[in-house]
Amino acid sequence: MATKPTRRFSRDAEGLNTGTWPVPAGQFITPAEDFYTRSHAPIPVIDPNLWRLEVGGLVQRPLSFRLADLERFPRQEITATLVCAGLRRDEFGPLPGELPWGAEPAGTGRWSGFALRDVLHAASIADSAAYVELVGLDRVDRHGQQFGFGGSVDLAKAISPEVLLATHLNDAPLSPEHGFPLRAVVPGWIGARSVKWLGRISLLQDPSTNYFQTRAYRVQRKMDPRDPRDVSGGIALSRVLVNSVILEPVADQVVPAGRVAIHGWALGTEGRRLSSVELSVNDGSDWIEVRLGQTSDWSWTLWCAEVSLAPGRRTLVVRATDSAGDTQPEAVAATWNVKGYANNAWHRITIQVE
Repeated sequence: MATKPTRRFSRDAEGLNTGTWPVPAGQFITPAEDFYTRSHAPIPVIDPNLWRLEVGGLVQRPLSFRLADLERFPRQEITATLVCAGLRRDEFGPLPGELPWGAEPAGTGRWSGFALRDVLHAASIADSAAYVELVGLDRVDRHGQQFGFGGSVDLAKAISPEVLLATHLNDAPLSPEHGFPLRAVVPGWIGARSVKWLGRISLLQDPSTNYFQTRAYRVQRKMDPRDPRDVSGGIALSRVLVNSVILEPVADQVVPAGRVAIHGWALGTEGRRLSSVELSVNDGSDWIEVRLGQTSDWSWTLWCAEVSLAPGRRTLVVRATDSAGDTQPEAVAATWNVKGYANNAWHRITIQVE
């Protein structure tokens, strides 16, 4: 079966939130031009000669870095998958005020830069520090206030070797839409914590009070009737949960009867490797194990299977189990929440076989 040509589209009028779909089967590294983009404000124009990274808060030595100053640290590279918290939100049905993401906001890149822990240790972390706040240089408007997009990660995660301050994606300098000149890359956590256009890092005793930590990117199961979009009473998102997606064929595609190739990706909780990925061609009545292909730590695993399909409507379903035994819930209803985050139910698509 020939791979369908990809198409890039925008989820908003300004073109700030974009994705590419369908993803070509077998494409382990996502080209930068195909990588999804997610922004809550216009892309800032940053002069790299004037740019500074400020490191402060609960540290013994507040520091300020120019780009050239960061070169004192060893350069690191990691292949990691970034996943938007809104991945597969469209399966929940319409959610007012939320972008109707499908399976497109996920991508795997080769990120290079400097270990966040090296920068933090240079500033000498205070004993009372428990969280690391990351804030960008964009300007978001919310409730009459302007501020940079931000959030925090646990200190233990921040000083893990996989967390980078990245300057490059796929061997090229970051483009403006991907966070030039510097962005965080926090593998295994939701994409919102991989803050772009990074300008400030603060060590804190408590989680960040940034709007996107306290008022958004939180899982809340019950709607507040006084403010249906308020999720401040929910739990802050952190780790990406085990998930899997069918890439090819795509929903409602017409395929010829007989042997059909089915491709997709799967990812373990917080980037763990997988123990199995299973496919059903009859809406979950029977399952087969698929062949697992290319993978690496902190990245998705590509998978494929060949099945015989008779004519008719067929519902394909995929589910994954990771190396720690985490599995996906069967139904979307089990993952429903007010803002449609973190949908990791079994992925289902229906196709027509002729």
